[in-house]
Amino acid sequence: MTRKEFLDLINSKIVLLDGATGSNLQKRGMPTGVCPEKWILENSRILIDLQKEYIASGSDILYAPTFSGNRIKLGEYGLADEIEDINRGLVRISKKAIEESNAEKNGRKVFVAGDLTMTGEQLYPVGSLQFEELVDIYKEQVAYMLMEGVDLFVIETMMSLSECRVALLAVKETCDLPVMITLTFEENLRTLNGTDPATAIMVLQNMGADAVGVNCSTGPEKMCELVKLMKEYATVPIAAKPNAGLPVLIESETVFDCGPEEFSLEAKKLVEAGASMVGGCCGTTPEHIHLLSREISSLKPHSISKNKKRALTTERNTLNIDLNGKFLIVGERINPTGKKKLQEELKAGNLDTVITMANEQIENGADILDINMGMNGIDEKDSMVNAVQEVAAISNVPLCIDSSYVSVIEAALRIYPGRALINSISLEKNKCEQLLSIAKKYGAMFILLPVSEKGLPKNIEEKKEIIQTIIHEAEKIGLTKEDIIVDGLVNTIGANKNAAKETVETIQYCKEELGVATIIGLSNISFGLPERQFINSTFLAFAVQAGLTMAIANPAQDLLMNTVYAADLLRGKEEGDIRYIHRVTSRPMVITGSKPVNRDEKGKSPSSSDNRNLIGENSENSLDSNPVYEAVIKGNKRNIVYLVKKTLEEGKAPSYILDYLLIPAINQVGILFDKQIYFLPQLISSAETMKLAIELLEPLLKKDEKEKHLGTIVLATVSGDIHDIGKNLVVLMLKNYGFRVIDLGKDVPSKKIIEVAEKEKADIIGLSALMTTTMLEMKEVIRLNKETGLNAKVIIGGAVITQSYADEIGADGYGKDAGETVMLAKKIMGL
Repeated sequence: MTRKEFLDLINSKIVLLDGATGSNLQKRGMPTGVCPEKWILENSRILIDLQKEYIASGSDILYAPTFSGNRIKLGEYGLADEIEDINRGLVRISKKAIEESNAEKNGRKVFVAGDLTMTGEQLYPVGSLQFEELVDIYKEQVAYMLMEGVDLFVIETMMSLSECRVALLAVKETCDLPVMITLTFEENLRTLNGTDPATAIMVLQNMGADAVGVNCSTGPEKMCELVKLMKEYATVPIAAKPNAGLPVLIESETVFDCGPEEFSLEAKKLVEAGASMVGGCCGTTPEHIHLLSREISSLKPHSISKNKKRALTTERNTLNIDLNGKFLIVGERINPTGKKKLQEELKAGNLDTVITMANEQIENGADILDINMGMNGIDEKDSMVNAVQEVAAISNVPLCIDSSYVSVIEAALRIYPGRALINSISLEKNKCEQLLSIAKKYGAMFILLPVSEKGLPKNIEEKKEIIQTIIHEAEKIGLTKEDIIVDGLVNTIGANKNAAKETVETIQYCKEELGVATIIGLSNISFGLPERQFINSTFLAFAVQAGLTMAIANPAQDLLMNTVYAADLLRGKEEGDIRYIHRVTSRPMVITGSKPVNRDEKGKSPSSSDNRNLIGENSENSLDSNPVYEAVIKGNKRNIVYLVKKTLEEGKAPSYILDYLLIPAINQVGILFDKQIYFLPQLISSAETMKLAIELLEPLLKKDEKEKHLGTIVLATVSGDIHDIGKNLVVLMLKNYGFRVIDLGKDVPSKKIIEVAEKEKADIIGLSALMTTTMLEMKEVIRLNKETGLNAKVIIGGAVITQSYADEIGADGYGKDAGETVMLAKKIMGL
């Protein structure tokens, strides 16, 4: 299937996908605890019959049952060496179903999608799995499915945008077949890793995904909002595969509460909301798909929007770049040129100053961070990759990748988990072609620098010619004007008295005639002149009025930043008044040669104590100023051991560090997580940081202090379930809070859980399940717990678990996430 054939299919009808596999196979005899892929191979007729039913119901695309057929997942069953036979065999089964159905249905065209999903391992720096290692894992599975002639690929049930990117790259670097990607979202309309729908589709469609959407997560009714949010940014088809509602327990059987009739009516609304492809996930049956086919048969296919949004993203947020919107600042500080301390640290492989600069620039108002590692004496590529990984992990603003070397830019873009900006692409023939190709591959925007191999343009006409040439070359490979930000090319006013006017003319030309965004390196205008900030800020005001979109500058320069906010206020930008007032009343302004000046809302200068609070100087007892506390909050794993040792050397007792620094810090992280300011990566990073600190302190604590704990908890992922990301985080958090935790791992038999709980005199048994096919094991553990006469309380959690399910099976509590589980455990223990 070519990408054109895929689009032709989308344009011809609402494409009907298939329904659930796992829950249907379980009803037809698949036991819990087995490897589903292996069981299907051994019972192929059951899968063939199920997929023939989906075809008869109207499905246009079948998902081959290769869902967990990657090396890591198969390895958990000891089947990694059978990966080729398993994947090839599973694709053959789906093709067999189509062959038999074609004989019965006169050859209606049905396609087979090779199915990929998450490995269960976390990518570095959150986990230990390296980027290229994961690319190879996906490529291996893709290659085996290609041998059997799959028509397209689907990457589904994804919780991590980073892993979506890896899987997409693996497919696109192996073949040219169409690729669909669907993510699963929580009730807060974000993935477990914190990605929102707009960010997901912006990143993936710009990297070349042929369709993006959502699956699993919820029933069709609640999925409509996710589809609508994607539709605002979509330039590719949207796919939606909801569950059949929520799982409930009826007569010891897990049943989904949305029947075929209700499902079909609600799923039709997904099409009306913007989905071009619909099907079913957990709990759906051929009957669900049959009735859905009937409901959508009269609906016309959606036209795919060509209105591309101009935006950059992190992994969790999207920054819209509006030609008529608020002015943006690209922070320029992360650059070793002229910074001796930073140069020394980079040579030593130390990124502390990089992280500090990133945080300071964000606090000072930077919207984007430029990262440049160009200096002698280091491996620039390695330094750039390390800096991008570290800054992306702690930053809520997009990154601008700044290097003279193509290979450095590509290495950074490859691992960046969002949509970045390239700084920059000029008209150097070979380099221009390479960088444009890289921008296209990784879905990046780029700064167009109007310079050719001959050097700087001699006049405005030559500058315009270069701009037009690069735009034309970009459009030839599928990039658009929304992917481009033109550098106004500022010269120094000291050498050219018309420098400011020429730049302003370029800005006006780009906005009014070409409709492209613009940027300038602001400080060039004042080079060689005294009191440069006055020239910079005045020139900035002129440029903003002419239509400038953003500037590369130092956001710590108060006069400059206040000019930016004042300019938005005077131009009537949305919330420009609120942002200006907040800016100038919440921080002191420093002007060269004068002392800090600031006014409160009544126009009076604040007292010295007020001023300390404004600029972040805290009292000696303030936790915010304590480096150990701050390290846990920010997930600073690199320095936590050093900081704890230093605090010990200063005379603080181990128990003081634990009780008054570490525990309050992890409590604050939990609050940030609850408020959706932090997401899974930050939560894991902070928990790992605290773990390192506790490992150092444990031998130093007094014996009676070491033996004191809040209670004993046995934790396990239930029998038949091999997912343990969420459970591992709960283990880490509970240990950090002072509980004694016995972690039994995943796929643990119910009897073993009870035996260990009895032996360890557990106060609480914690159970996790991510699959609807294994959640019934929780009820079995509760039954055995009562039969044995244990006094342990049983709490449950996992992606498919709800409070109502916990009530139905008689659990003592339901933990929605790690933070809530800790609070639940403390409540049970009367703390």
